Amino acid sequence: MIDSNLLLDQPGTVVAALARRGVASDLVLSARDALILRRTILTEVEGLRAEMNSRSKQVGKLIAANDPNAAGEREALADLKSRLAEKEVAFREAESNSRSLLLVLPNLPSPNAPDGLDESCNVVLRVEGPPADKYNPADYRPHWEVAGDLGIFDPERAAKLSGSGFSLLSGDGARLIRALVQFGLDLNRDKYREVLVPHMVRSEVFEGTGHLPKFADDAYNTTLDNLWLIPTGEVPLTGMHRGELFEQDELPKRYMAYSVCFRREAGSAGKDTRGLQRLHEFHKVELVRICTAETVQDEFEGLLADAERPLQLLELPYRVVDLAAGDLTFSSSRIFDLEVYSPGVDRWLEVSSVGNFTDFQPRRSNIRYSAGAGQTRPPYYLNGSAMATPRMWAAIIEHGQREDGTVALPEPLVSYMGKKVLEPEK
Repeated sequence: MIDSNLLLDQPGTVVAALARRGVASDLVLSARDALILRRTILTEVEGLRAEMNSRSKQVGKLIAANDPNAAGEREALADLKSRLAEKEVAFREAESNSRSLLLVLPNLPSPNAPDGLDESCNVVLRVEGPPADKYNPADYRPHWEVAGDLGIFDPERAAKLSGSGFSLLSGDGARLIRALVQFGLDLNRDKYREVLVPHMVRSEVFEGTGHLPKFADDAYNTTLDNLWLIPTGEVPLTGMHRGELFEQDELPKRYMAYSVCFRREAGSAGKDTRGLQRLHEFHKVELVRICTAETVQDEFEGLLADAERPLQLLELPYRVVDLAAGDLTFSSSRIFDLEVYSPGVDRWLEVSSVGNFTDFQPRRSNIRYSAGAGQTRPPYYLNGSAMATPRMWAAIIEHGQREDGTVALPEPLVSYMGKKVLEPEK
């Protein structure tokens, strides 16, 4: 969540920043007013507690001295205790209300993020690899047709099992997913500590990363146990340090995780639903970095380079897109999307979002580090996908397709697949 002290001391700054994301000022000021009420009641509670301690000592002295005023002072003390109890209830209510309002406020966008409230305002920073305009879409079939003819993609049976938004891959199709996952892990094994994470987490972990309460309808929940299926490895990688205190020399920390991810993808009822463009369940390798504010820019650039590396090695055309303030995810302050060009559908498909989440998630998850002189601060969190397999799989199939119906594999995947070409399977 955003820094409550910033909201209290500089509400105009917060209102202006969140206006860039389309957040109404009334919502921001309601949270500010709730914090003021909480602070006011807390001051009253602390005053009553101090008075209680002082008068309790005084009553003790009067009783010890058999002072006739002791009885009256005890009655006054009982009345003070009752008033304190009422104020403590009021404080708990004010604290709960202020937190609830803070939880629905998104992160402040970076001043460097482009202005604009939707994706039309995103800025393409650069295009890498073979230029997209060298491709004639008429010469390329979409991946679902190529893979269907190869006998490695079966959408009909996937729908029979789970409905729309799921895939069933077999033979080389399944092996190619595993190859991409292992390739993504191997590329980053020297920089990141691999973690095998749970695929279901508690509500407080979901809340800590910003997925609750706002995105409850976009996630899958196990109602009996109230556990949430993770939409990305970022959630457990962030949540595993919830409530912890780092020493400053422990930072930066860098983690990676392969996980199956689950989400009710936006737009699933419209276009982009064929093939592996948009799925409810998919495999991904996620990278997370934890650092200080002083090192975050270097860490962000390093993470971006790590996310670009597989695209470069697989020789796939891609572009880097700076997301506008209004198109940022709820918890992020700055995002660079990596989009691979898919000639079979003639579209740029997002394969990684490299994000700076500042201290927004650590504040929600009570994660801090020792900053010296007895002070603690929340660290900064960054994350991005090292390998989002569905769209990378689709791009490889489309770019590698040949006139005879076979698919040539990129050289880095040959050792993982044990072959250079995918051929029709029976």
